[in-house]
Amino acid sequence: MQVDILNKAGEKTGRTAELPDEIFGVEPNDHVIYLAVKQFLAAQRQGTHKVKTRAEVKGASRKLHRQKGTGGARKGNIRNPLYKGGGTIFGPKPHSYDIKLNRKVKDLAKISALSYKAKENAIVVIEDFSLEAPKTKEVAGVIKSLNLDKKRALFVLPGYNENVQLSFRNMPTVLGVLLADVNTYDIVNSDVLVLTENAAKIFSEEEAPAGAEA
Repeated sequence: MQVDILNKAGEKTGRTAELPDEIFGVEPNDHVIYLAVKQFLAAQRQGTHKVKTRAEVKGASRKLHRQKGTGGARKGNIRNPLYKGGGTIFGPKPHSYDIKLNRKVKDLAKISALSYKAKENAIVVIEDFSLEAPKTKEVAGVIKSLNLDKKRALFVLPGYNENVQLSFRNMPTVLGVLLADVNTYDIVNSDVLVLTENAAKIFSEEEAPAGAEA
């Protein structure tokens, strides 16, 4: 798959990037995408929810009245879940929401998501750029030149650049991630996938699948 490389002004440079069909041209598998997104969202949950049981709430432990002869129902102590201030029955307890997925499933999900972006012509390749200092205004100009100012854009960078990352941080519709950290959810959640020139080249190298893992 050939994609034109654009400059920061959104103009064609005359160069193209080759995106391998093994990653961007497969038949997408919707189910593995669902599983990968489900795993990502589940991992965001802290799982710290907790309520007190009858053994943990405050209250006397004495029996409220004798078992028989009162004409009323049998009663234990005031911490009974049926009373106000009593413990909670079968309430939530801290636990992990992590879901295990095999590496091959996660890789297939990412490849399927990338293939969807390719089918939708939602992939843009831009020449590499850097900033001498964090400048959100400058990055916003690049976004506008690419006609992405009203879309959710996922910028994939080959390596960490602090100034570029800090510039992306103030833009609510733009997410900048390293190629090694890109995941299925971010791809699916974006309208357009923006690859820098060097990031696009990594996909064409022999170690591309391993380098694209997250």
